[in-house]
Amino acid sequence: MDMSAPDQGLRRAVRTVALLNLAYFGVEFAVALAIGSVSLFADSVDFLEDASINLLILAALGWTARRRARVGMALAGIILVPGLATLWTAWDKFAAPMPPEPLALSLTGLGALVVNLCCALMLARFRRYSGSLTKAAFLSARNDAFANVAIIAAGLLTASTLSAWPDLIVGLGIAAMNADAAREVWQAAREEHRAAAG
Repeated sequence: MDMSAPDQGLRRAVRTVALLNLAYFGVEFAVALAIGSVSLFADSVDFLEDASINLLILAALGWTARRRARVGMALAGIILVPGLATLWTAWDKFAAPMPPEPLALSLTGLGALVVNLCCALMLARFRRYSGSLTKAAFLSARNDAFANVAIIAAGLLTASTLSAWPDLIVGLGIAAMNADAAREVWQAAREEHRAAAG
């Protein structure tokens, strides 16, 4: 079997996913600021993190297993960044709990869901190829799709309750999911590093 074919397919998928994430980061970040949404803020920073991860993967694909494992460990740290940014935003929101505009929240979450499902489908067939790097990209896209469903639900709950709490709770849930994804990527990278060293 020609190994360059899956490698080229992976490169193409990772490049497309990086561009989609970067584009939707701009959309979601602008809406988050306009309506004061913690969950959209968390998710927009997550789109930027996903774009960074995929660009790093693209650069690291030709490297040795040991160097790829080191990048995988670094990516585990990068995955935590949106969670920390969310905690900071949530802290501000606790002081002045104003609900975001529910329709904009749900529609932006729906757009993010479409983007993330496309990304997850593109990466699914490569998730065991090149170890922790592609695992990081796939887990990120998959988790983001779950988060987007929660954002849509938060928009519907906000419309019916006029409360800021659904948005806050979903934002904090996204932070927790990112922490778990970081742990999984770190473990995969450590195993990959041990295998390369042994």
